[in-house]
Amino acid sequence: MPPILRNKRHEAQSAFTPENLLREARRQKNLAVMPLPDVCILDPDGDVVRHLRERGRAIRNPNWACYHTDLHVFRHDEADFGIVGCAVGAPFAVLVAEELFASGCRFLISVTSAGQILPVEPPPYFIVIDRALRDEGTSYHYLPAAEYSTGNTALANAASAALSESGISARVGATWTTDAPFRETEDAIAAAAKAGLLAVEMEAAALYAFAEARGRSVLCFAHVTNQMGRVEGDFEKGAADGAEDSLRVISLAARVWRAIGQAPAP
Repeated sequence: MPPILRNKRHEAQSAFTPENLLREARRQKNLAVMPLPDVCILDPDGDVVRHLRERGRAIRNPNWACYHTDLHVFRHDEADFGIVGCAVGAPFAVLVAEELFASGCRFLISVTSAGQILPVEPPPYFIVIDRALRDEGTSYHYLPAAEYSTGNTALANAASAALSESGISARVGATWTTDAPFRETEDAIAAAAKAGLLAVEMEAAALYAFAEARGRSVLCFAHVTNQMGRVEGDFEKGAADGAEDSLRVISLAARVWRAIGQAPAP
């Protein structure tokens, strides 16, 4: 048994909680308790945050108490959102997710760039992730060992339908979550393709495990933008580094979440 699975009691309460961390951060920084928008976004690449800031559309929240990130707020399609950029990788993404929900977030959307595994169409395009292969460590601290973390299927399918109706190229499917992008070997990529995985990314398995364990609403999107640098001219996201397309996806996902009853992951 690997060390990560030893002495695991997943039902046990954590001695260290995001609420306590944020309490101490607010005390040290003399910050007020301010509620967040009910829908928040993880933007691991930071392209959406940069795009909004460059256009004067996002304002930094001075009362966000996280030690490691800035949170910006913005309005889009008549709705308010909070967004954290550059929280890349499973451990960082879940750390921020814990703090967002402890601060008033009710629905978290992650839009992360991803490498193509199965060539379903030329990049860039979006995948609504319904499950993710757990080739990372963070998810095992939230749920017992299993091959996949599974999201809210009804929410994923409804979001995919909404994107298709709006003319956004998107598929529902499974991805491979890894902690080690520079260990994506040819054998590992071939195994992922054989398993029917559409893309490789770095956060979804952990975020879905967190969502299931904590009863939170999370939906993860993979923005397939590359083939792991194996071709010239890779990593192109489209206009504005894909930010406007991502904002359309985010807005539609938020509408779907509100429309179907704001249900947490099963």
